[in-house]
Amino acid sequence: MKKTLIVLSVFICFRASAQHRVNIVPEPVSVTEHDGSFVLTPATRLVVRDASLSAEATYLNDYLQQYYGFRLPVSTRAGAGAITLGTTSSGLTSDEAYYLDVSAKGVRIEGRTAAGVFYALQSLIQILPDSGSSLEVPLVSIEDAPRFAYRGLHLDVGRHFFPASFVKKYIDLMAHYKYNTFHWHLTEDQGWRIEIKKYPLLTSVGSQRAQTEVEKHLDPFVGDGVPYGGFYTQDEIRDVVRYASLRHITVIPEIEMPGHALAALASYPYLGCTGGPYAVGEHWGVYDDVYCAGNDSVFSFIENVLDEVMTLFPSHYIHIGGDECPKVRWKTCPKCQKRMQDLGLKNEEELQSYFIQRIEKYVNSKGRSIIGWDEILEGGLSPNATVMSWRGEQGGIAAAQQHHDVIMTPGKWMYFDHYQASPSTEPLAIGGFLPVDTVYGYEPVGPSITPDLASYVLGAQGNVWTEYMKTSDYVEYMVYPRALALAEVDWTPRAVKNYDSFLARARASQEKLLKRWRVNYAKQIFQ
Repeated sequence: MKKTLIVLSVFICFRASAQHRVNIVPEPVSVTEHDGSFVLTPATRLVVRDASLSAEATYLNDYLQQYYGFRLPVSTRAGAGAITLGTTSSGLTSDEAYYLDVSAKGVRIEGRTAAGVFYALQSLIQILPDSGSSLEVPLVSIEDAPRFAYRGLHLDVGRHFFPASFVKKYIDLMAHYKYNTFHWHLTEDQGWRIEIKKYPLLTSVGSQRAQTEVEKHLDPFVGDGVPYGGFYTQDEIRDVVRYASLRHITVIPEIEMPGHALAALASYPYLGCTGGPYAVGEHWGVYDDVYCAGNDSVFSFIENVLDEVMTLFPSHYIHIGGDECPKVRWKTCPKCQKRMQDLGLKNEEELQSYFIQRIEKYVNSKGRSIIGWDEILEGGLSPNATVMSWRGEQGGIAAAQQHHDVIMTPGKWMYFDHYQASPSTEPLAIGGFLPVDTVYGYEPVGPSITPDLASYVLGAQGNVWTEYMKTSDYVEYMVYPRALALAEVDWTPRAVKNYDSFLARARASQEKLLKRWRVNYAKQIFQ
């Protein structure tokens, strides 16, 4: 038996070695390589059989123009020697599934939907040569589909703000690795980053802080004395959402409540229990001042904000946070205590549940659904809520057992703000240790989730909290290549996954791609 395992291990490593010309991340369901190449030149026709795929054809041509300096002539006339894009339902059961067949006679790409065609293009892009106007593409047949419907990356722009141009680059990189959900964390204690027309002080006041904590000097506090701020206009947000949709990525906004709301309270002090004065947060951590749960004006404010948010974001989900909400102010607030008495609530945890459920009803009335961090389980879970499990997996397991959808994002495996090598060799981070192999080894449907509950696990998401990520270069460094490992967790069948194979494919092709895309990636697994 031991000899058999050794032989199998050697076979797997050999199959994924750098000798192979097809080294795709995430690993497809089925890859069959053939001898020979298809030669792609500026004269190769790009045949679009279905008008609904015009955006995909444009995407491929834009990519070829940017990195190879030419575009392909687009045609609707089939024939040999072309790249042909089409849709089919034959044998493809997932909307994101695709076929990619590269033969000496041409390239055939078919998806059940445009999304599948787009993912096939990402696989094609990964096997293109580094440069040249005459590109030898290895012959290969691929049949592929994702394991999970939700494949997410998160970005916190509340602690540190990043321009829309970088957000687009972030989305581009996600698209290359077949992610389909961008979780945009837009409001925080330390900054409100989304323009709300009805409440202009949210950006004129709430997007600016007087200074920022220096490194980890929380006690005693040491600030840098430098004013800091920034926000996205509604036009910028519309542009980012449109840009993402062309890459088959849904943007889910997060508007934090009832905690992590100090920037909103600083803008409109009546939203808090004490009436202020408040100031936008200058240090990291959790603040006691939160939205007042006993004040109906708070709910009117949030509903008005969400009205504008839902106009900007067509996503089915709206993320409402729900995490790390201290109850200190509520315990001494006459309005909150009266609310509890009037509703017969036993404690402040039930008051938070009331708060979340009231917001959920409003969001549901607009045809949308909420996602919340796993604290929304406390005091009773909202009827239709999806839970994002971050404090380990227990919240996700509990939600699945209550037949609620779950997105797994536990800190031990999914927090890309943790160190990925010895802190003595790395830039400042929040703490923890999360190397690439640990990310890769994560299994979203763990042994505590029985087969009958597995369908409630929608997928996994990597979270990028930016307390110590002051620049876009540092964000990239913390996300890549860990995002490559997560892409395979979310996409590749469990039986196909193999870390040695992943390493071999990453070293054979992905480092070159990350350099081509000008990503400031961490080098550990490539050394």
